Amino acid sequence: EDFYGADTSDITLATVGLGLDAEITEWVNAHILFLWEEDDTEPMDLEEGTITLGNLEKFPLYLNAGKMYVPFGSFESNMISDPLTLELGETRESAAQVGFAASGFYGSFYAFNSDINETGDDDTIASFGANAGYGYLNDKMSLDLGVGWINNIAAADNLRGYFDDAGITDVQDYPAGLTAHLTLGYGPFMLIGQYLGALNAFDASELDFNVSGAEPSAWNLEAAYTREIKGKETTFAVGYQKTGEALALELPEERILASIGVEIWKYTSLALEYLHDEDYSVNEGGTGNDANAATLQLAVVF
Repeated sequence: EDFYGADTSDITLATVGLGLDAEITEWVNAHILFLWEEDDTEPMDLEEGTITLGNLEKFPLYLNAGKMYVPFGSFESNMISDPLTLELGETRESAAQVGFAASGFYGSFYAFNSDINETGDDDTIASFGANAGYGYLNDKMSLDLGVGWINNIAAADNLRGYFDDAGITDVQDYPAGLTAHLTLGYGPFMLIGQYLGALNAFDASELDFNVSGAEPSAWNLEAAYTREIKGKETTFAVGYQKTGEALALELPEERILASIGVEIWKYTSLALEYLHDEDYSVNEGGTGNDANAATLQLAVVF
């Protein structure tokens, strides 16, 4: 049931992905990923295609180039639905990335030519970003803590789609973006925290919120517990998500989720998710209403 009270239901083949990783030499690797999504990518789309120069077992630096999701944001989740942080900030571009990984620490710098440019700029490689973090893993505990920055959050997929629909190809100034994440696992428990948002407001003629320029943001909190029930690995998860000034991007103001997923056979899982959204208030331009959705997903990953 959506914000306007309309009911819908469907059966879909949501996603088919086919990936290939090839070790060309000891120092050269290639990666391709084809993706098909019903009513979105027909025929199948080349989702990723990269060449990586480097060998982290022998040298801490690497070069990665091609079509990729740039490392702006970490979007790990136990839910079926994508987190609102991903909906706001996920960015796929043809880019070049220079990175490092050593003793648990990692980071990179990347650059690309965005379809959204500053007014008056030439068609050049003018968008760039950086990320850094620390990861740790042992038999009982896992940790991933990281931050990221981008000089042009308008390059994010959802924002770029909004601008394409509005016929906008230039913005007066690049609004920068910031992201931070923490993923902590201890035994059967997992805690996920994510934040992603603009550091500057857009001009009101480009992206508005309540008559002013919007400064969109999103965050996600999620807790999960995994245990075996009758020999089947089962994960229970709950989550709370919120956005700020993201009404024009058709994102809800608040989201509450709960899910249960079971590995019913090897490589095969069955998951059930309930989702409750709350729209922005009428005073802010929304409906002030609620929306609800239930999803049952059968998946095979190998």
